[in-house]
Amino acid sequence: MIRKVKWGIAGLGNIANKFAADLIKNSESDLVAVASSDLERAIKFKSSYGAKRAYKYYDQLFDDEDVEVVYIASLNNCHKKMTFNALGSRKAVLCEKPLGLNTAEIKQMIEKAKNQNCFLMEALWSRFNPAINRAKKWIKEGKIGIPRFIYAEFSFYRLDADISHRLMDPEKGGGALLDIGIYPLFLAYYILGMPKKIKAQRMLGPTGVDIQTSMILEYEDAHAMLYCGITNPSENNAKICGTSGQIILPGRWHDTQSIKLINNTKVLEDKLPTEGNGFNYQIKEVNQCIINNKTEGKWSHKNSLELASLLENVKKFSD
Repeated sequence: MIRKVKWGIAGLGNIANKFAADLIKNSESDLVAVASSDLERAIKFKSSYGAKRAYKYYDQLFDDEDVEVVYIASLNNCHKKMTFNALGSRKAVLCEKPLGLNTAEIKQMIEKAKNQNCFLMEALWSRFNPAINRAKKWIKEGKIGIPRFIYAEFSFYRLDADISHRLMDPEKGGGALLDIGIYPLFLAYYILGMPKKIKAQRMLGPTGVDIQTSMILEYEDAHAMLYCGITNPSENNAKICGTSGQIILPGRWHDTQSIKLINNTKVLEDKLPTEGNGFNYQIKEVNQCIINNKTEGKWSHKNSLELASLLENVKKFSD
């Protein structure tokens, strides 16, 4: 008999809907309960995805004895408090990126998870994307030689958002860098590790949040040129160039479904269509961690801390 991991979802916005649609198709998952400060939304969400219970208060979800792991999909500024409360009820936690607003918050969240002996992972779904992991494998196999340059961008137009929108509100952890800049930074970090130097420039909007940020990461033998913004639409491509070839991740590269390898005159293109909305891969990772009593996943606490430090340094060196 298949061991089903019992899930709860806290915060029921757009991304939670996409996540839930994939969760209920996973044979190792059982959606037990959902919670929103808007009870009507919670009841509707429960009905849409076949959850057993709907709650108005998040602590009711965290106290539900049937729930093993909580997916937190709230606003950025709520991540720490909700993660603390879930961990306090000895629930495993998968928390949407960014895990915290800064490294200080993340260190506290990790410490709490360790003290409670509970699983905690940042929901950085691109880490589990098949095409991105194929790129990592090809690089390890030497198919493009030594990586020397990475280019990645993530941008769309959203300057028409109201100043109270989460992207525009600094109190809600707004700004392009925290919301989408984390993805290009992730790719550079995942492929090249921590840089020795960062240069950055950002443009601020009327509320004081960044609306576009350009970054150059300098490594011993490589550079990464990265961009994020809500000022312009884009194809959102990425490429990894080495001494004997390059890998192309077509847009939207952070959840791409194909990959191209160009090596000398040879071109290899693989189609890697994702399952559902693309969240199933991280769901599988969390389920296996819960089943095997692990407190960290393949995207580790150390990974989250180091990526958060990159975000902080980009802000620091662009001020």
